Amino acid sequence: MSDTGEFDLPGPSAGFVQSLARGLSVIRVFGHDTPLMTLSEIARATGLTRATSRRFLLTLIELGYVRTDGKTFALTAKVLELGFSYLSGITLPEIAQPHLEALSRSVGESTSAAIIDGPDIVYIVRVPTHRIMTVGINLGTRLPAYATSMGRVLLAGLSPADLASYLHDVKLRALTERTVGSENALTAELDKVRSNGWAVVDQELEPGLRSIAVPLSGPDGRVVGAINVSTQASSGTNDAMRKKYLAALKQTAARIESDLQLAPTAL
Repeated sequence: MSDTGEFDLPGPSAGFVQSLARGLSVIRVFGHDTPLMTLSEIARATGLTRATSRRFLLTLIELGYVRTDGKTFALTAKVLELGFSYLSGITLPEIAQPHLEALSRSVGESTSAAIIDGPDIVYIVRVPTHRIMTVGINLGTRLPAYATSMGRVLLAGLSPADLASYLHDVKLRALTERTVGSENALTAELDKVRSNGWAVVDQELEPGLRSIAVPLSGPDGRVVGAINVSTQASSGTNDAMRKKYLAALKQTAARIESDLQLAPTAL
């Protein structure tokens, strides 16, 4: 947009269709503060003449993207279709990545997203701030679900039959002196996670590492992934971690889930 408030159109180039650019500029003038506009307001905002603006508006009305009461104009819900083709082609990692980057900047700690695959979680997004584990975590890294915060919320979201199958097959190994050591203890932890809606794992995967996670639910309410914030255990207690990060983590999950509502094929 120019200093005068008008939308700047790109200069001509090979293959450039100026009429299409002008038509899109008419759609873009509508926003949160300008949901209803008169013909004169639209012409002024786009830098187009009233006659040109009117032709584009009539075309958009005919196509169903704009409605009018004869005096003012407004977009219709059909404009959402313009974004659905893009949204239907993106994946859960692509949706989650910018939200986790924003969360990491906000809290100053590493953030991640993972899905469950057999006995393990698989990292699909990783936003590191500093090295807090002896093992490097990259996309595709697998870790045992029972000893991780994201694993706990993913296991808590399994159906009873799938969880029973997991518990039958899993071999619980003491990765640290704090690692959950029995099926009964793990089941009790999962009951807490299910009740709370979040999980904190304190040095069960590796000494010095603490993390907090919440689930990601798809449009049908099914748990499809998890996100977490991980930090040094020396930075405080489990309760302090919950108070410091849980609200922001839940807000980030809600934003990702909202985007998933628009792009269910990402799952």
